[in-house]
Amino acid sequence: MYKNTQWSWIIWAFLGWFATFVAMAIYLLGHNALLYGFIGILALIGYLFYGLTLEVDQKQQTVSWWFGPGVLKKTVNVNELQSFAAVTNSFRHGIGVKITHDGWVYAAHGFKAIEFVLEDGTQYRIGTNDQAGVFAALEQIKESAQ
Repeated sequence: MYKNTQWSWIIWAFLGWFATFVAMAIYLLGHNALLYGFIGILALIGYLFYGLTLEVDQKQQTVSWWFGPGVLKKTVNVNELQSFAAVTNSFRHGIGVKITHDGWVYAAHGFKAIEFVLEDGTQYRIGTNDQAGVFAALEQIKESAQ
């Protein structure tokens, strides 16, 4: 089984930046339940989107990816894949989860990704900091199926 988590340091940097404004507001305005609630929301976002995990399970012949502890988890069988390729995202792909003209994009940071094209034409670009490892695990499944 191959499993790799790419940490979302960019998301943490933005959350820290927002938190400094909230801390300054608490300092200037005094203790306020709404400001503490906002800090709680920032902490929850940080927990839910701390990193993007990509897993290739050779036994079950599946590929799975998710943010944080399992948010927005998607699993596909390798036999449903029409193709997969190592690709490079651009700035317009950004971070997070979104749909673009390239299909669904899941990215934590950086530009390296693996593109999956399913038999029904659905496309996914999954960001990773280990393209070679993911590609090797997928090739191993493909070779064992033949």
